[in-house]
Amino acid sequence: MAHPPAHRSPTSTRTAGLTGNSLTELFVMARRSGAVDLAVGTPGFPATSEELIDGATRAMRAGRNQYEHPAGDFELRRQIADMLGDGADPEREITVTAGATEALYIALMSTLDAGDEVVLFSPGYEQLAASAALVGAKLRFVRLHGPEWRYDSAELAAAFTPRTRAVLLNTPANPTGRVLSREEMEEIGALCERWDATVICDEVYRSFVFDGREHVSATGIPAFTGRNVVIGSLSKSHAVSGWRLGFLRSDPVRTETFRRVHELTTNGTAAPLQAAAGSAARSVDLDEVRREMSLRRDLAQEVFSGMGMKFAPVEGGIFLFADISPLTGGREDCKAFAHGLLERAGVLLAPGAPFFGDPADGRDHVRIAFNRTAETLREAERRITA
Repeated sequence: MAHPPAHRSPTSTRTAGLTGNSLTELFVMARRSGAVDLAVGTPGFPATSEELIDGATRAMRAGRNQYEHPAGDFELRRQIADMLGDGADPEREITVTAGATEALYIALMSTLDAGDEVVLFSPGYEQLAASAALVGAKLRFVRLHGPEWRYDSAELAAAFTPRTRAVLLNTPANPTGRVLSREEMEEIGALCERWDATVICDEVYRSFVFDGREHVSATGIPAFTGRNVVIGSLSKSHAVSGWRLGFLRSDPVRTETFRRVHELTTNGTAAPLQAAAGSAARSVDLDEVRREMSLRRDLAQEVFSGMGMKFAPVEGGIFLFADISPLTGGREDCKAFAHGLLERAGVLLAPGAPFFGDPADGRDHVRIAFNRTAETLREAERRITA
């Protein structure tokens, strides 16, 4: 006679290790206290263009309020293809998603089986590791060596095994501000080719590459041909993070699978917002935004180096990743430092520990978002130095 099971958890084992967003507690505290928030990546610059806002209103009034093609508004896909400039076919190779977050999850779900290994850098965007773990992958971290956050070629090669199914990249990088060079991308491509691994490359900050550097997309590396997935988003470049407009770019075979998974997750993102972005995406001058963002990078580096923090110059993206040990002498970790700065000065920074495979490696680092107005950055400086 069968016996009923003993009491068991109401949630799956795959979710047991999920800790949630590391910034939630501090974010709530900051909102309550009216702090200057330099922790989260929500754009304070650039401003959302009036053309995008008006386009959304027009689309709603024109009746674009119902289900549409799950792959996304075709004009938006065409605009994305033009922006990428790599010859992508908007009909068969681009899928609009509910932000880059869904794009990442779709790519992982479509590429990995439970137990497959993924190679990724530490420190890196914490959602890459969390999402890969959620789909059952085994994480193989490769250390980036500070202060310039470069990998060691021998350590990278040693991370690949017969179980390696994918490599997760992010360039320009959150949180470090590194931009992978063509030589680095080619080296990673050769390893992917040797081990028959897919590269999933998060390029959401591609519009923010500074000082004449080249953004090298995974689509531009011959060794990645037929094995690359590019993730992108309009959230930061067009200041519409709440619209949840991301995308996947890959070959037609992978794209067909991506769209099947997409239909089971969200079945498409908001139709009027897609229509607005399709009609008005070019209302944002990305070259001008890049120039202005580089000035904010310069200002943030001036402000926080003046405090005594140490960091490598930011090559791209919207974050400064700083070593606080010259300020703390190692006496307090990054979370205690962030709490103290919030309480003392009303300025919120992101603790660096969650960005590392081993959080202990990040105890002396904080992440600072500089995609803010110059006035906001100066106000942070005023509060800190008061």
